[in-house]
Amino acid sequence: MADSSFDIVSKVERQEVDNALNQAAKELSQRYDFKGTGATIAWSGDKVLMEANSEERVKAVLDVFETKLVKRGISLKALDAGEPQLSGKEYKIFATIEEGISQENAKKVAKIIRDEGPKGVKAQVQGEELRVSSKSRDDLQEVQALLKGKDLDFAIQFVNYR
Repeated sequence: MADSSFDIVSKVERQEVDNALNQAAKELSQRYDFKGTGATIAWSGDKVLMEANSEERVKAVLDVFETKLVKRGISLKALDAGEPQLSGKEYKIFATIEEGISQENAKKVAKIIRDEGPKGVKAQVQGEELRVSSKSRDDLQEVQALLKGKDLDFAIQFVNYR
């Protein structure tokens, strides 16, 4: 019997992020506490740019955006938001959406699987993803449960389960 396998990836659905951003922008335009604060949120290249006239307001804009991301099923671990910066009279926050598993993080996950996972499970780094294979499907499910229980500092998904 051939080995069963699955891939561990860190991907974010760009359309879902776009939808969350549009919902946040709509909420900012309608909410009373944001009237006259110049609060905006929009794409700026590959980054999300949030602006407001005070540090508290721009943090509130970030909070609204994070709430919308969570409602759309996107892990906040994928969002890398900077600190508020004063630019003229406006405060700005730039946030990026992290995708892919870095080599360093992939090695950490592979080590967790080797040390704590069932025997006979192999993990190999393939670019920005990690392939986990084993003869037993039960072992693969055990690895998934193990990784879901770990508090990793990046978002992971399991795909291509065969």
